[in-house]
Amino acid sequence: MTTAIPTPLPPRPPQGGETYRLAVPNTAAAPKIARDFLDSLLRVSRHDALTHDARLCVTELVTNAHRHTQTRLIGVTVAVNRKRVTVYVTDNKPWSLPVPRTIPAVHELGCGQGVFLLDSVAEAWGSTIYGGLNPSHKAVWFTLARRETGA
Repeated sequence: MTTAIPTPLPPRPPQGGETYRLAVPNTAAAPKIARDFLDSLLRVSRHDALTHDARLCVTELVTNAHRHTQTRLIGVTVAVNRKRVTVYVTDNKPWSLPVPRTIPAVHELGCGQGVFLLDSVAEAWGSTIYGGLNPSHKAVWFTLARRETGA
């Protein structure tokens, strides 16, 4: 049996980078809006090679926020520097975290595989609860890194 274990702490904001934020209404269109937002940022920041993996991961996280929370707005924050892209998806249900499980059975395919997707695609991923003793929201995040070409 295989279980996915996230990295425990969110990455530090990128040095020499920029941060972009989007707040999208919690509707069925939210994943597409988040993908389009991320596509644009990756194109202008010259991270085109990360587009496919970023689209998969952000779709999974925004879809989870849409399906499993009643948050009014889903937050998407993208931190970009020359080498890495980190995407944070926030909602107001701090105790609803991605749960690492064993690999799903054939009858479960297509459902509940987000953790395995993040684990197989991202350089790092995890979740962070905000609000101290009275948690108010959470972010589930992932980092993708540009692959270095041989010198």
